[in-house]
Amino acid sequence: MPDFLPFRGLRYHRDDLAAVTAPPYDVIDADERAVLVDRSTHNAVRLLLPEGDYDGAARDLAVWRNDGTLELDAEPTFYGYRMDFTDEHGQPRRTHGVIGALTMPARAGEGDVLPHERTMPKAKSDRLALLRATRANLDPIWGLTPAAGLPVRDADPVAVTTDDLGVRHSLTLVTGPDDVAEIRRVVGSAPLVLADGHHRFETAIAARDERVAAGTATEADGRIMCLVVELAEDQLWVQPIHRLLHGVTDPRALRRALESGFTVEDLGPATPERIDDLDARLRRDGAVGLVDTEGLSLLTPHPDARARATADLPEVLHDVPSAWFDELARPALADVEVGFRADAQIVAGLVVKGGADAAILLAPVTVGQIRAAALAGVRMPQKTTYFAPKPRSGLVYRPLELDR
Repeated sequence: MPDFLPFRGLRYHRDDLAAVTAPPYDVIDADERAVLVDRSTHNAVRLLLPEGDYDGAARDLAVWRNDGTLELDAEPTFYGYRMDFTDEHGQPRRTHGVIGALTMPARAGEGDVLPHERTMPKAKSDRLALLRATRANLDPIWGLTPAAGLPVRDADPVAVTTDDLGVRHSLTLVTGPDDVAEIRRVVGSAPLVLADGHHRFETAIAARDERVAAGTATEADGRIMCLVVELAEDQLWVQPIHRLLHGVTDPRALRRALESGFTVEDLGPATPERIDDLDARLRRDGAVGLVDTEGLSLLTPHPDARARATADLPEVLHDVPSAWFDELARPALADVEVGFRADAQIVAGLVVKGGADAAILLAPVTVGQIRAAALAGVRMPQKTTYFAPKPRSGLVYRPLELDR
């Protein structure tokens, strides 16, 4: 079963956390990176996204440790982590978990740490180069435990910040022997499902294997910083990741091509109100949305075409929109470049402003579907789930040379 341990974290002690923390690397675009860089010479984005200068990121991390910008906690610690936010319906929500060091299996997909999405090689090569240079976990992956009773207490936080989306992030120290033992027991009692961080997880395994082959591996190389949260509806807010289409020269031709597998219903101009209505229909009816320069459309799959598209898919993916849509629409999108982005309003706005030629809007998967796929050993298509809100990078770093 999963082995989860406390570690000695590096944390900011002098800086304004609002100025030095950042979102996870994979949701930061070029414009936001520039904003974060300007906020502080110590902003975490300088480590997370060094624009190919991996040795520069390692130098920055070393300088910050040496000059006291970052201080090492005195003893191995579990870090209680809480995010307080308001969901899309205006309801207050909370995600509460524990950050620790997760022991990795021999290979991704084996043992009791279960991936639920496929990964892309380019993203892994970038993260591997960064890990080699910095020898540190700079942001936590996210694991979900189906076990109940993870002890997360409302102790006084040692770090608090509110991000640009209004999410309040707080960190507490968990060092009491009874609490440490109970966290290890609960996390170790059931397989752990990876929610976010598949690329970093596979990268850390590759880096460990390199050092084992070279005879330089330590125990710390066999672990990765991980936020563990209970796999429960009240703890998770799962959003879809939509598809941005580039290279669509004729939107009417695209609609005609999609008609072989879908009924295409024109819904009029892509106004914010209509996008919200379409999003609600997708969640209710199991359909797919299309945004193009002509406006909005609802794509309802023909039953026989959907049956053919899912025939070779594992049963647990039959109702996962990204899985059956990718199979059903592949001929129509054969010559189209596909990108990925969350938030239907932002995606539609990109199409309207010319930042993409068209977009496919999907409904989110459920917590139950994530659980079923992971326990069946089945990976969903890449970029299927977007867990929100995102943990803040920079509240704690895990140096591999000093974690015990």
